Amino acid sequence: MDIAAEMRAMAQAARAASRRLAAAEGSARQQALLNLAGLLSERAADIKAANARDIAAAQARGLDKARLDRLTISDKVLASMVQGCREVAAMSDPVGEIEHMIKRPNGMLVGRMRVPLGVVAMIFESRPNAAVDAAALCIKSGNAAILRGGSEAFHSIGALTRTIHEALERAGLPAACVQVPPTTDREAVGALLKLDEYIDVVIPRGGESLIRAVVEQAKMPVLKHYKGVCHTFVDESADLSRAVEIIHNAKVQRPGTCNSLECLLAHKAVAGDFLPRVAARLGADGVRFKCCPVSLPLMGPTAEPAADGDWGHEFLALTLAVKVVDGLDEALTHIARFGSNHTEAILTESHSNAMRFTREADASMVAVNASTRLNDGGELGLGAEIGISTTKLHAYGPMGILELMSSKFVVLGQGQIRQ
Repeated sequence: MDIAAEMRAMAQAARAASRRLAAAEGSARQQALLNLAGLLSERAADIKAANARDIAAAQARGLDKARLDRLTISDKVLASMVQGCREVAAMSDPVGEIEHMIKRPNGMLVGRMRVPLGVVAMIFESRPNAAVDAAALCIKSGNAAILRGGSEAFHSIGALTRTIHEALERAGLPAACVQVPPTTDREAVGALLKLDEYIDVVIPRGGESLIRAVVEQAKMPVLKHYKGVCHTFVDESADLSRAVEIIHNAKVQRPGTCNSLECLLAHKAVAGDFLPRVAARLGADGVRFKCCPVSLPLMGPTAEPAADGDWGHEFLALTLAVKVVDGLDEALTHIARFGSNHTEAILTESHSNAMRFTREADASMVAVNASTRLNDGGELGLGAEIGISTTKLHAYGPMGILELMSSKFVVLGQGQIRQ
């Protein structure tokens, strides 16, 4: 069987499995996730052995530090997967839930019922734990999933998928609810993206080049974000000691993620005091600074002049753009020009400035006195996320269970007819 035919067969099986999954009792979907949480712990040694094979191959190929970090299944990452499965399992069953029921003048009742999207394909790079997050959310929301990870995570994803299949089958659900193409050939992705009669939506997760390639080829809707150019504006009223720690977390904790801080905007009234403190705190961890002319002499030995291309750039590394602004107006203007609709933050003690920033900064998450790193499904109470959408239609921000669902109208009548 050639790759195109194999992908068609996989998509057909996913469509059939999606009907069974959506019709199953909520308790069966819940049990599958509880099974998965337990099996991830039981199979930890096998999963980490498979991951070690991928890491060794990636190191031999010279993958950069950020991608190696995303590829690694550490004890902490494995524990997070287990916790995510349990949190998603504990959530109320959304499938078939009817909301907004109203009574029309003719007596009929009109409501909206939550329904799964159907078959969700996710194409992603490096991060094998994304397969478990996606599978858990799709199972809970009644969607079948086709998961195509990067070749660098092939063995890790294979081990995780075998665990997912065992969890599904123990709950009486078909293994075809979650499938992974058995090849690293890129032709498989192109073939899947043509199958809009079976696949309802595709979600790419990875670098901008991957996402743009998916958008160009896909016949079905794409939920995406191209990049995460996240800003934090430090207002003149900010608690500067607290601000330094927030900035440190946003930039240093995991610089290779889409919600890490890429540009610091500092109010001119506090720049002289604040920026040297940032330079000392972040510089000790190896952060380099791309600076505007005003901030350059304040940012220490690792500072250098910013080029035009540094504004609006996603570094995904220990590099931070720094700009001094006149105030909130200039900060919002800068964000409107260079932001990516991903995450924006303000550090301030002014209620009015905070509220204005939350209204006017156009991003999938806006934070007040908090790190940009918090834009994550698990951190926001979704249990996990299948991705972050900056497209606004049909989801904006981290995508959890409800973002993997649509709604249909349900009419309950007693003989009403159209007049």
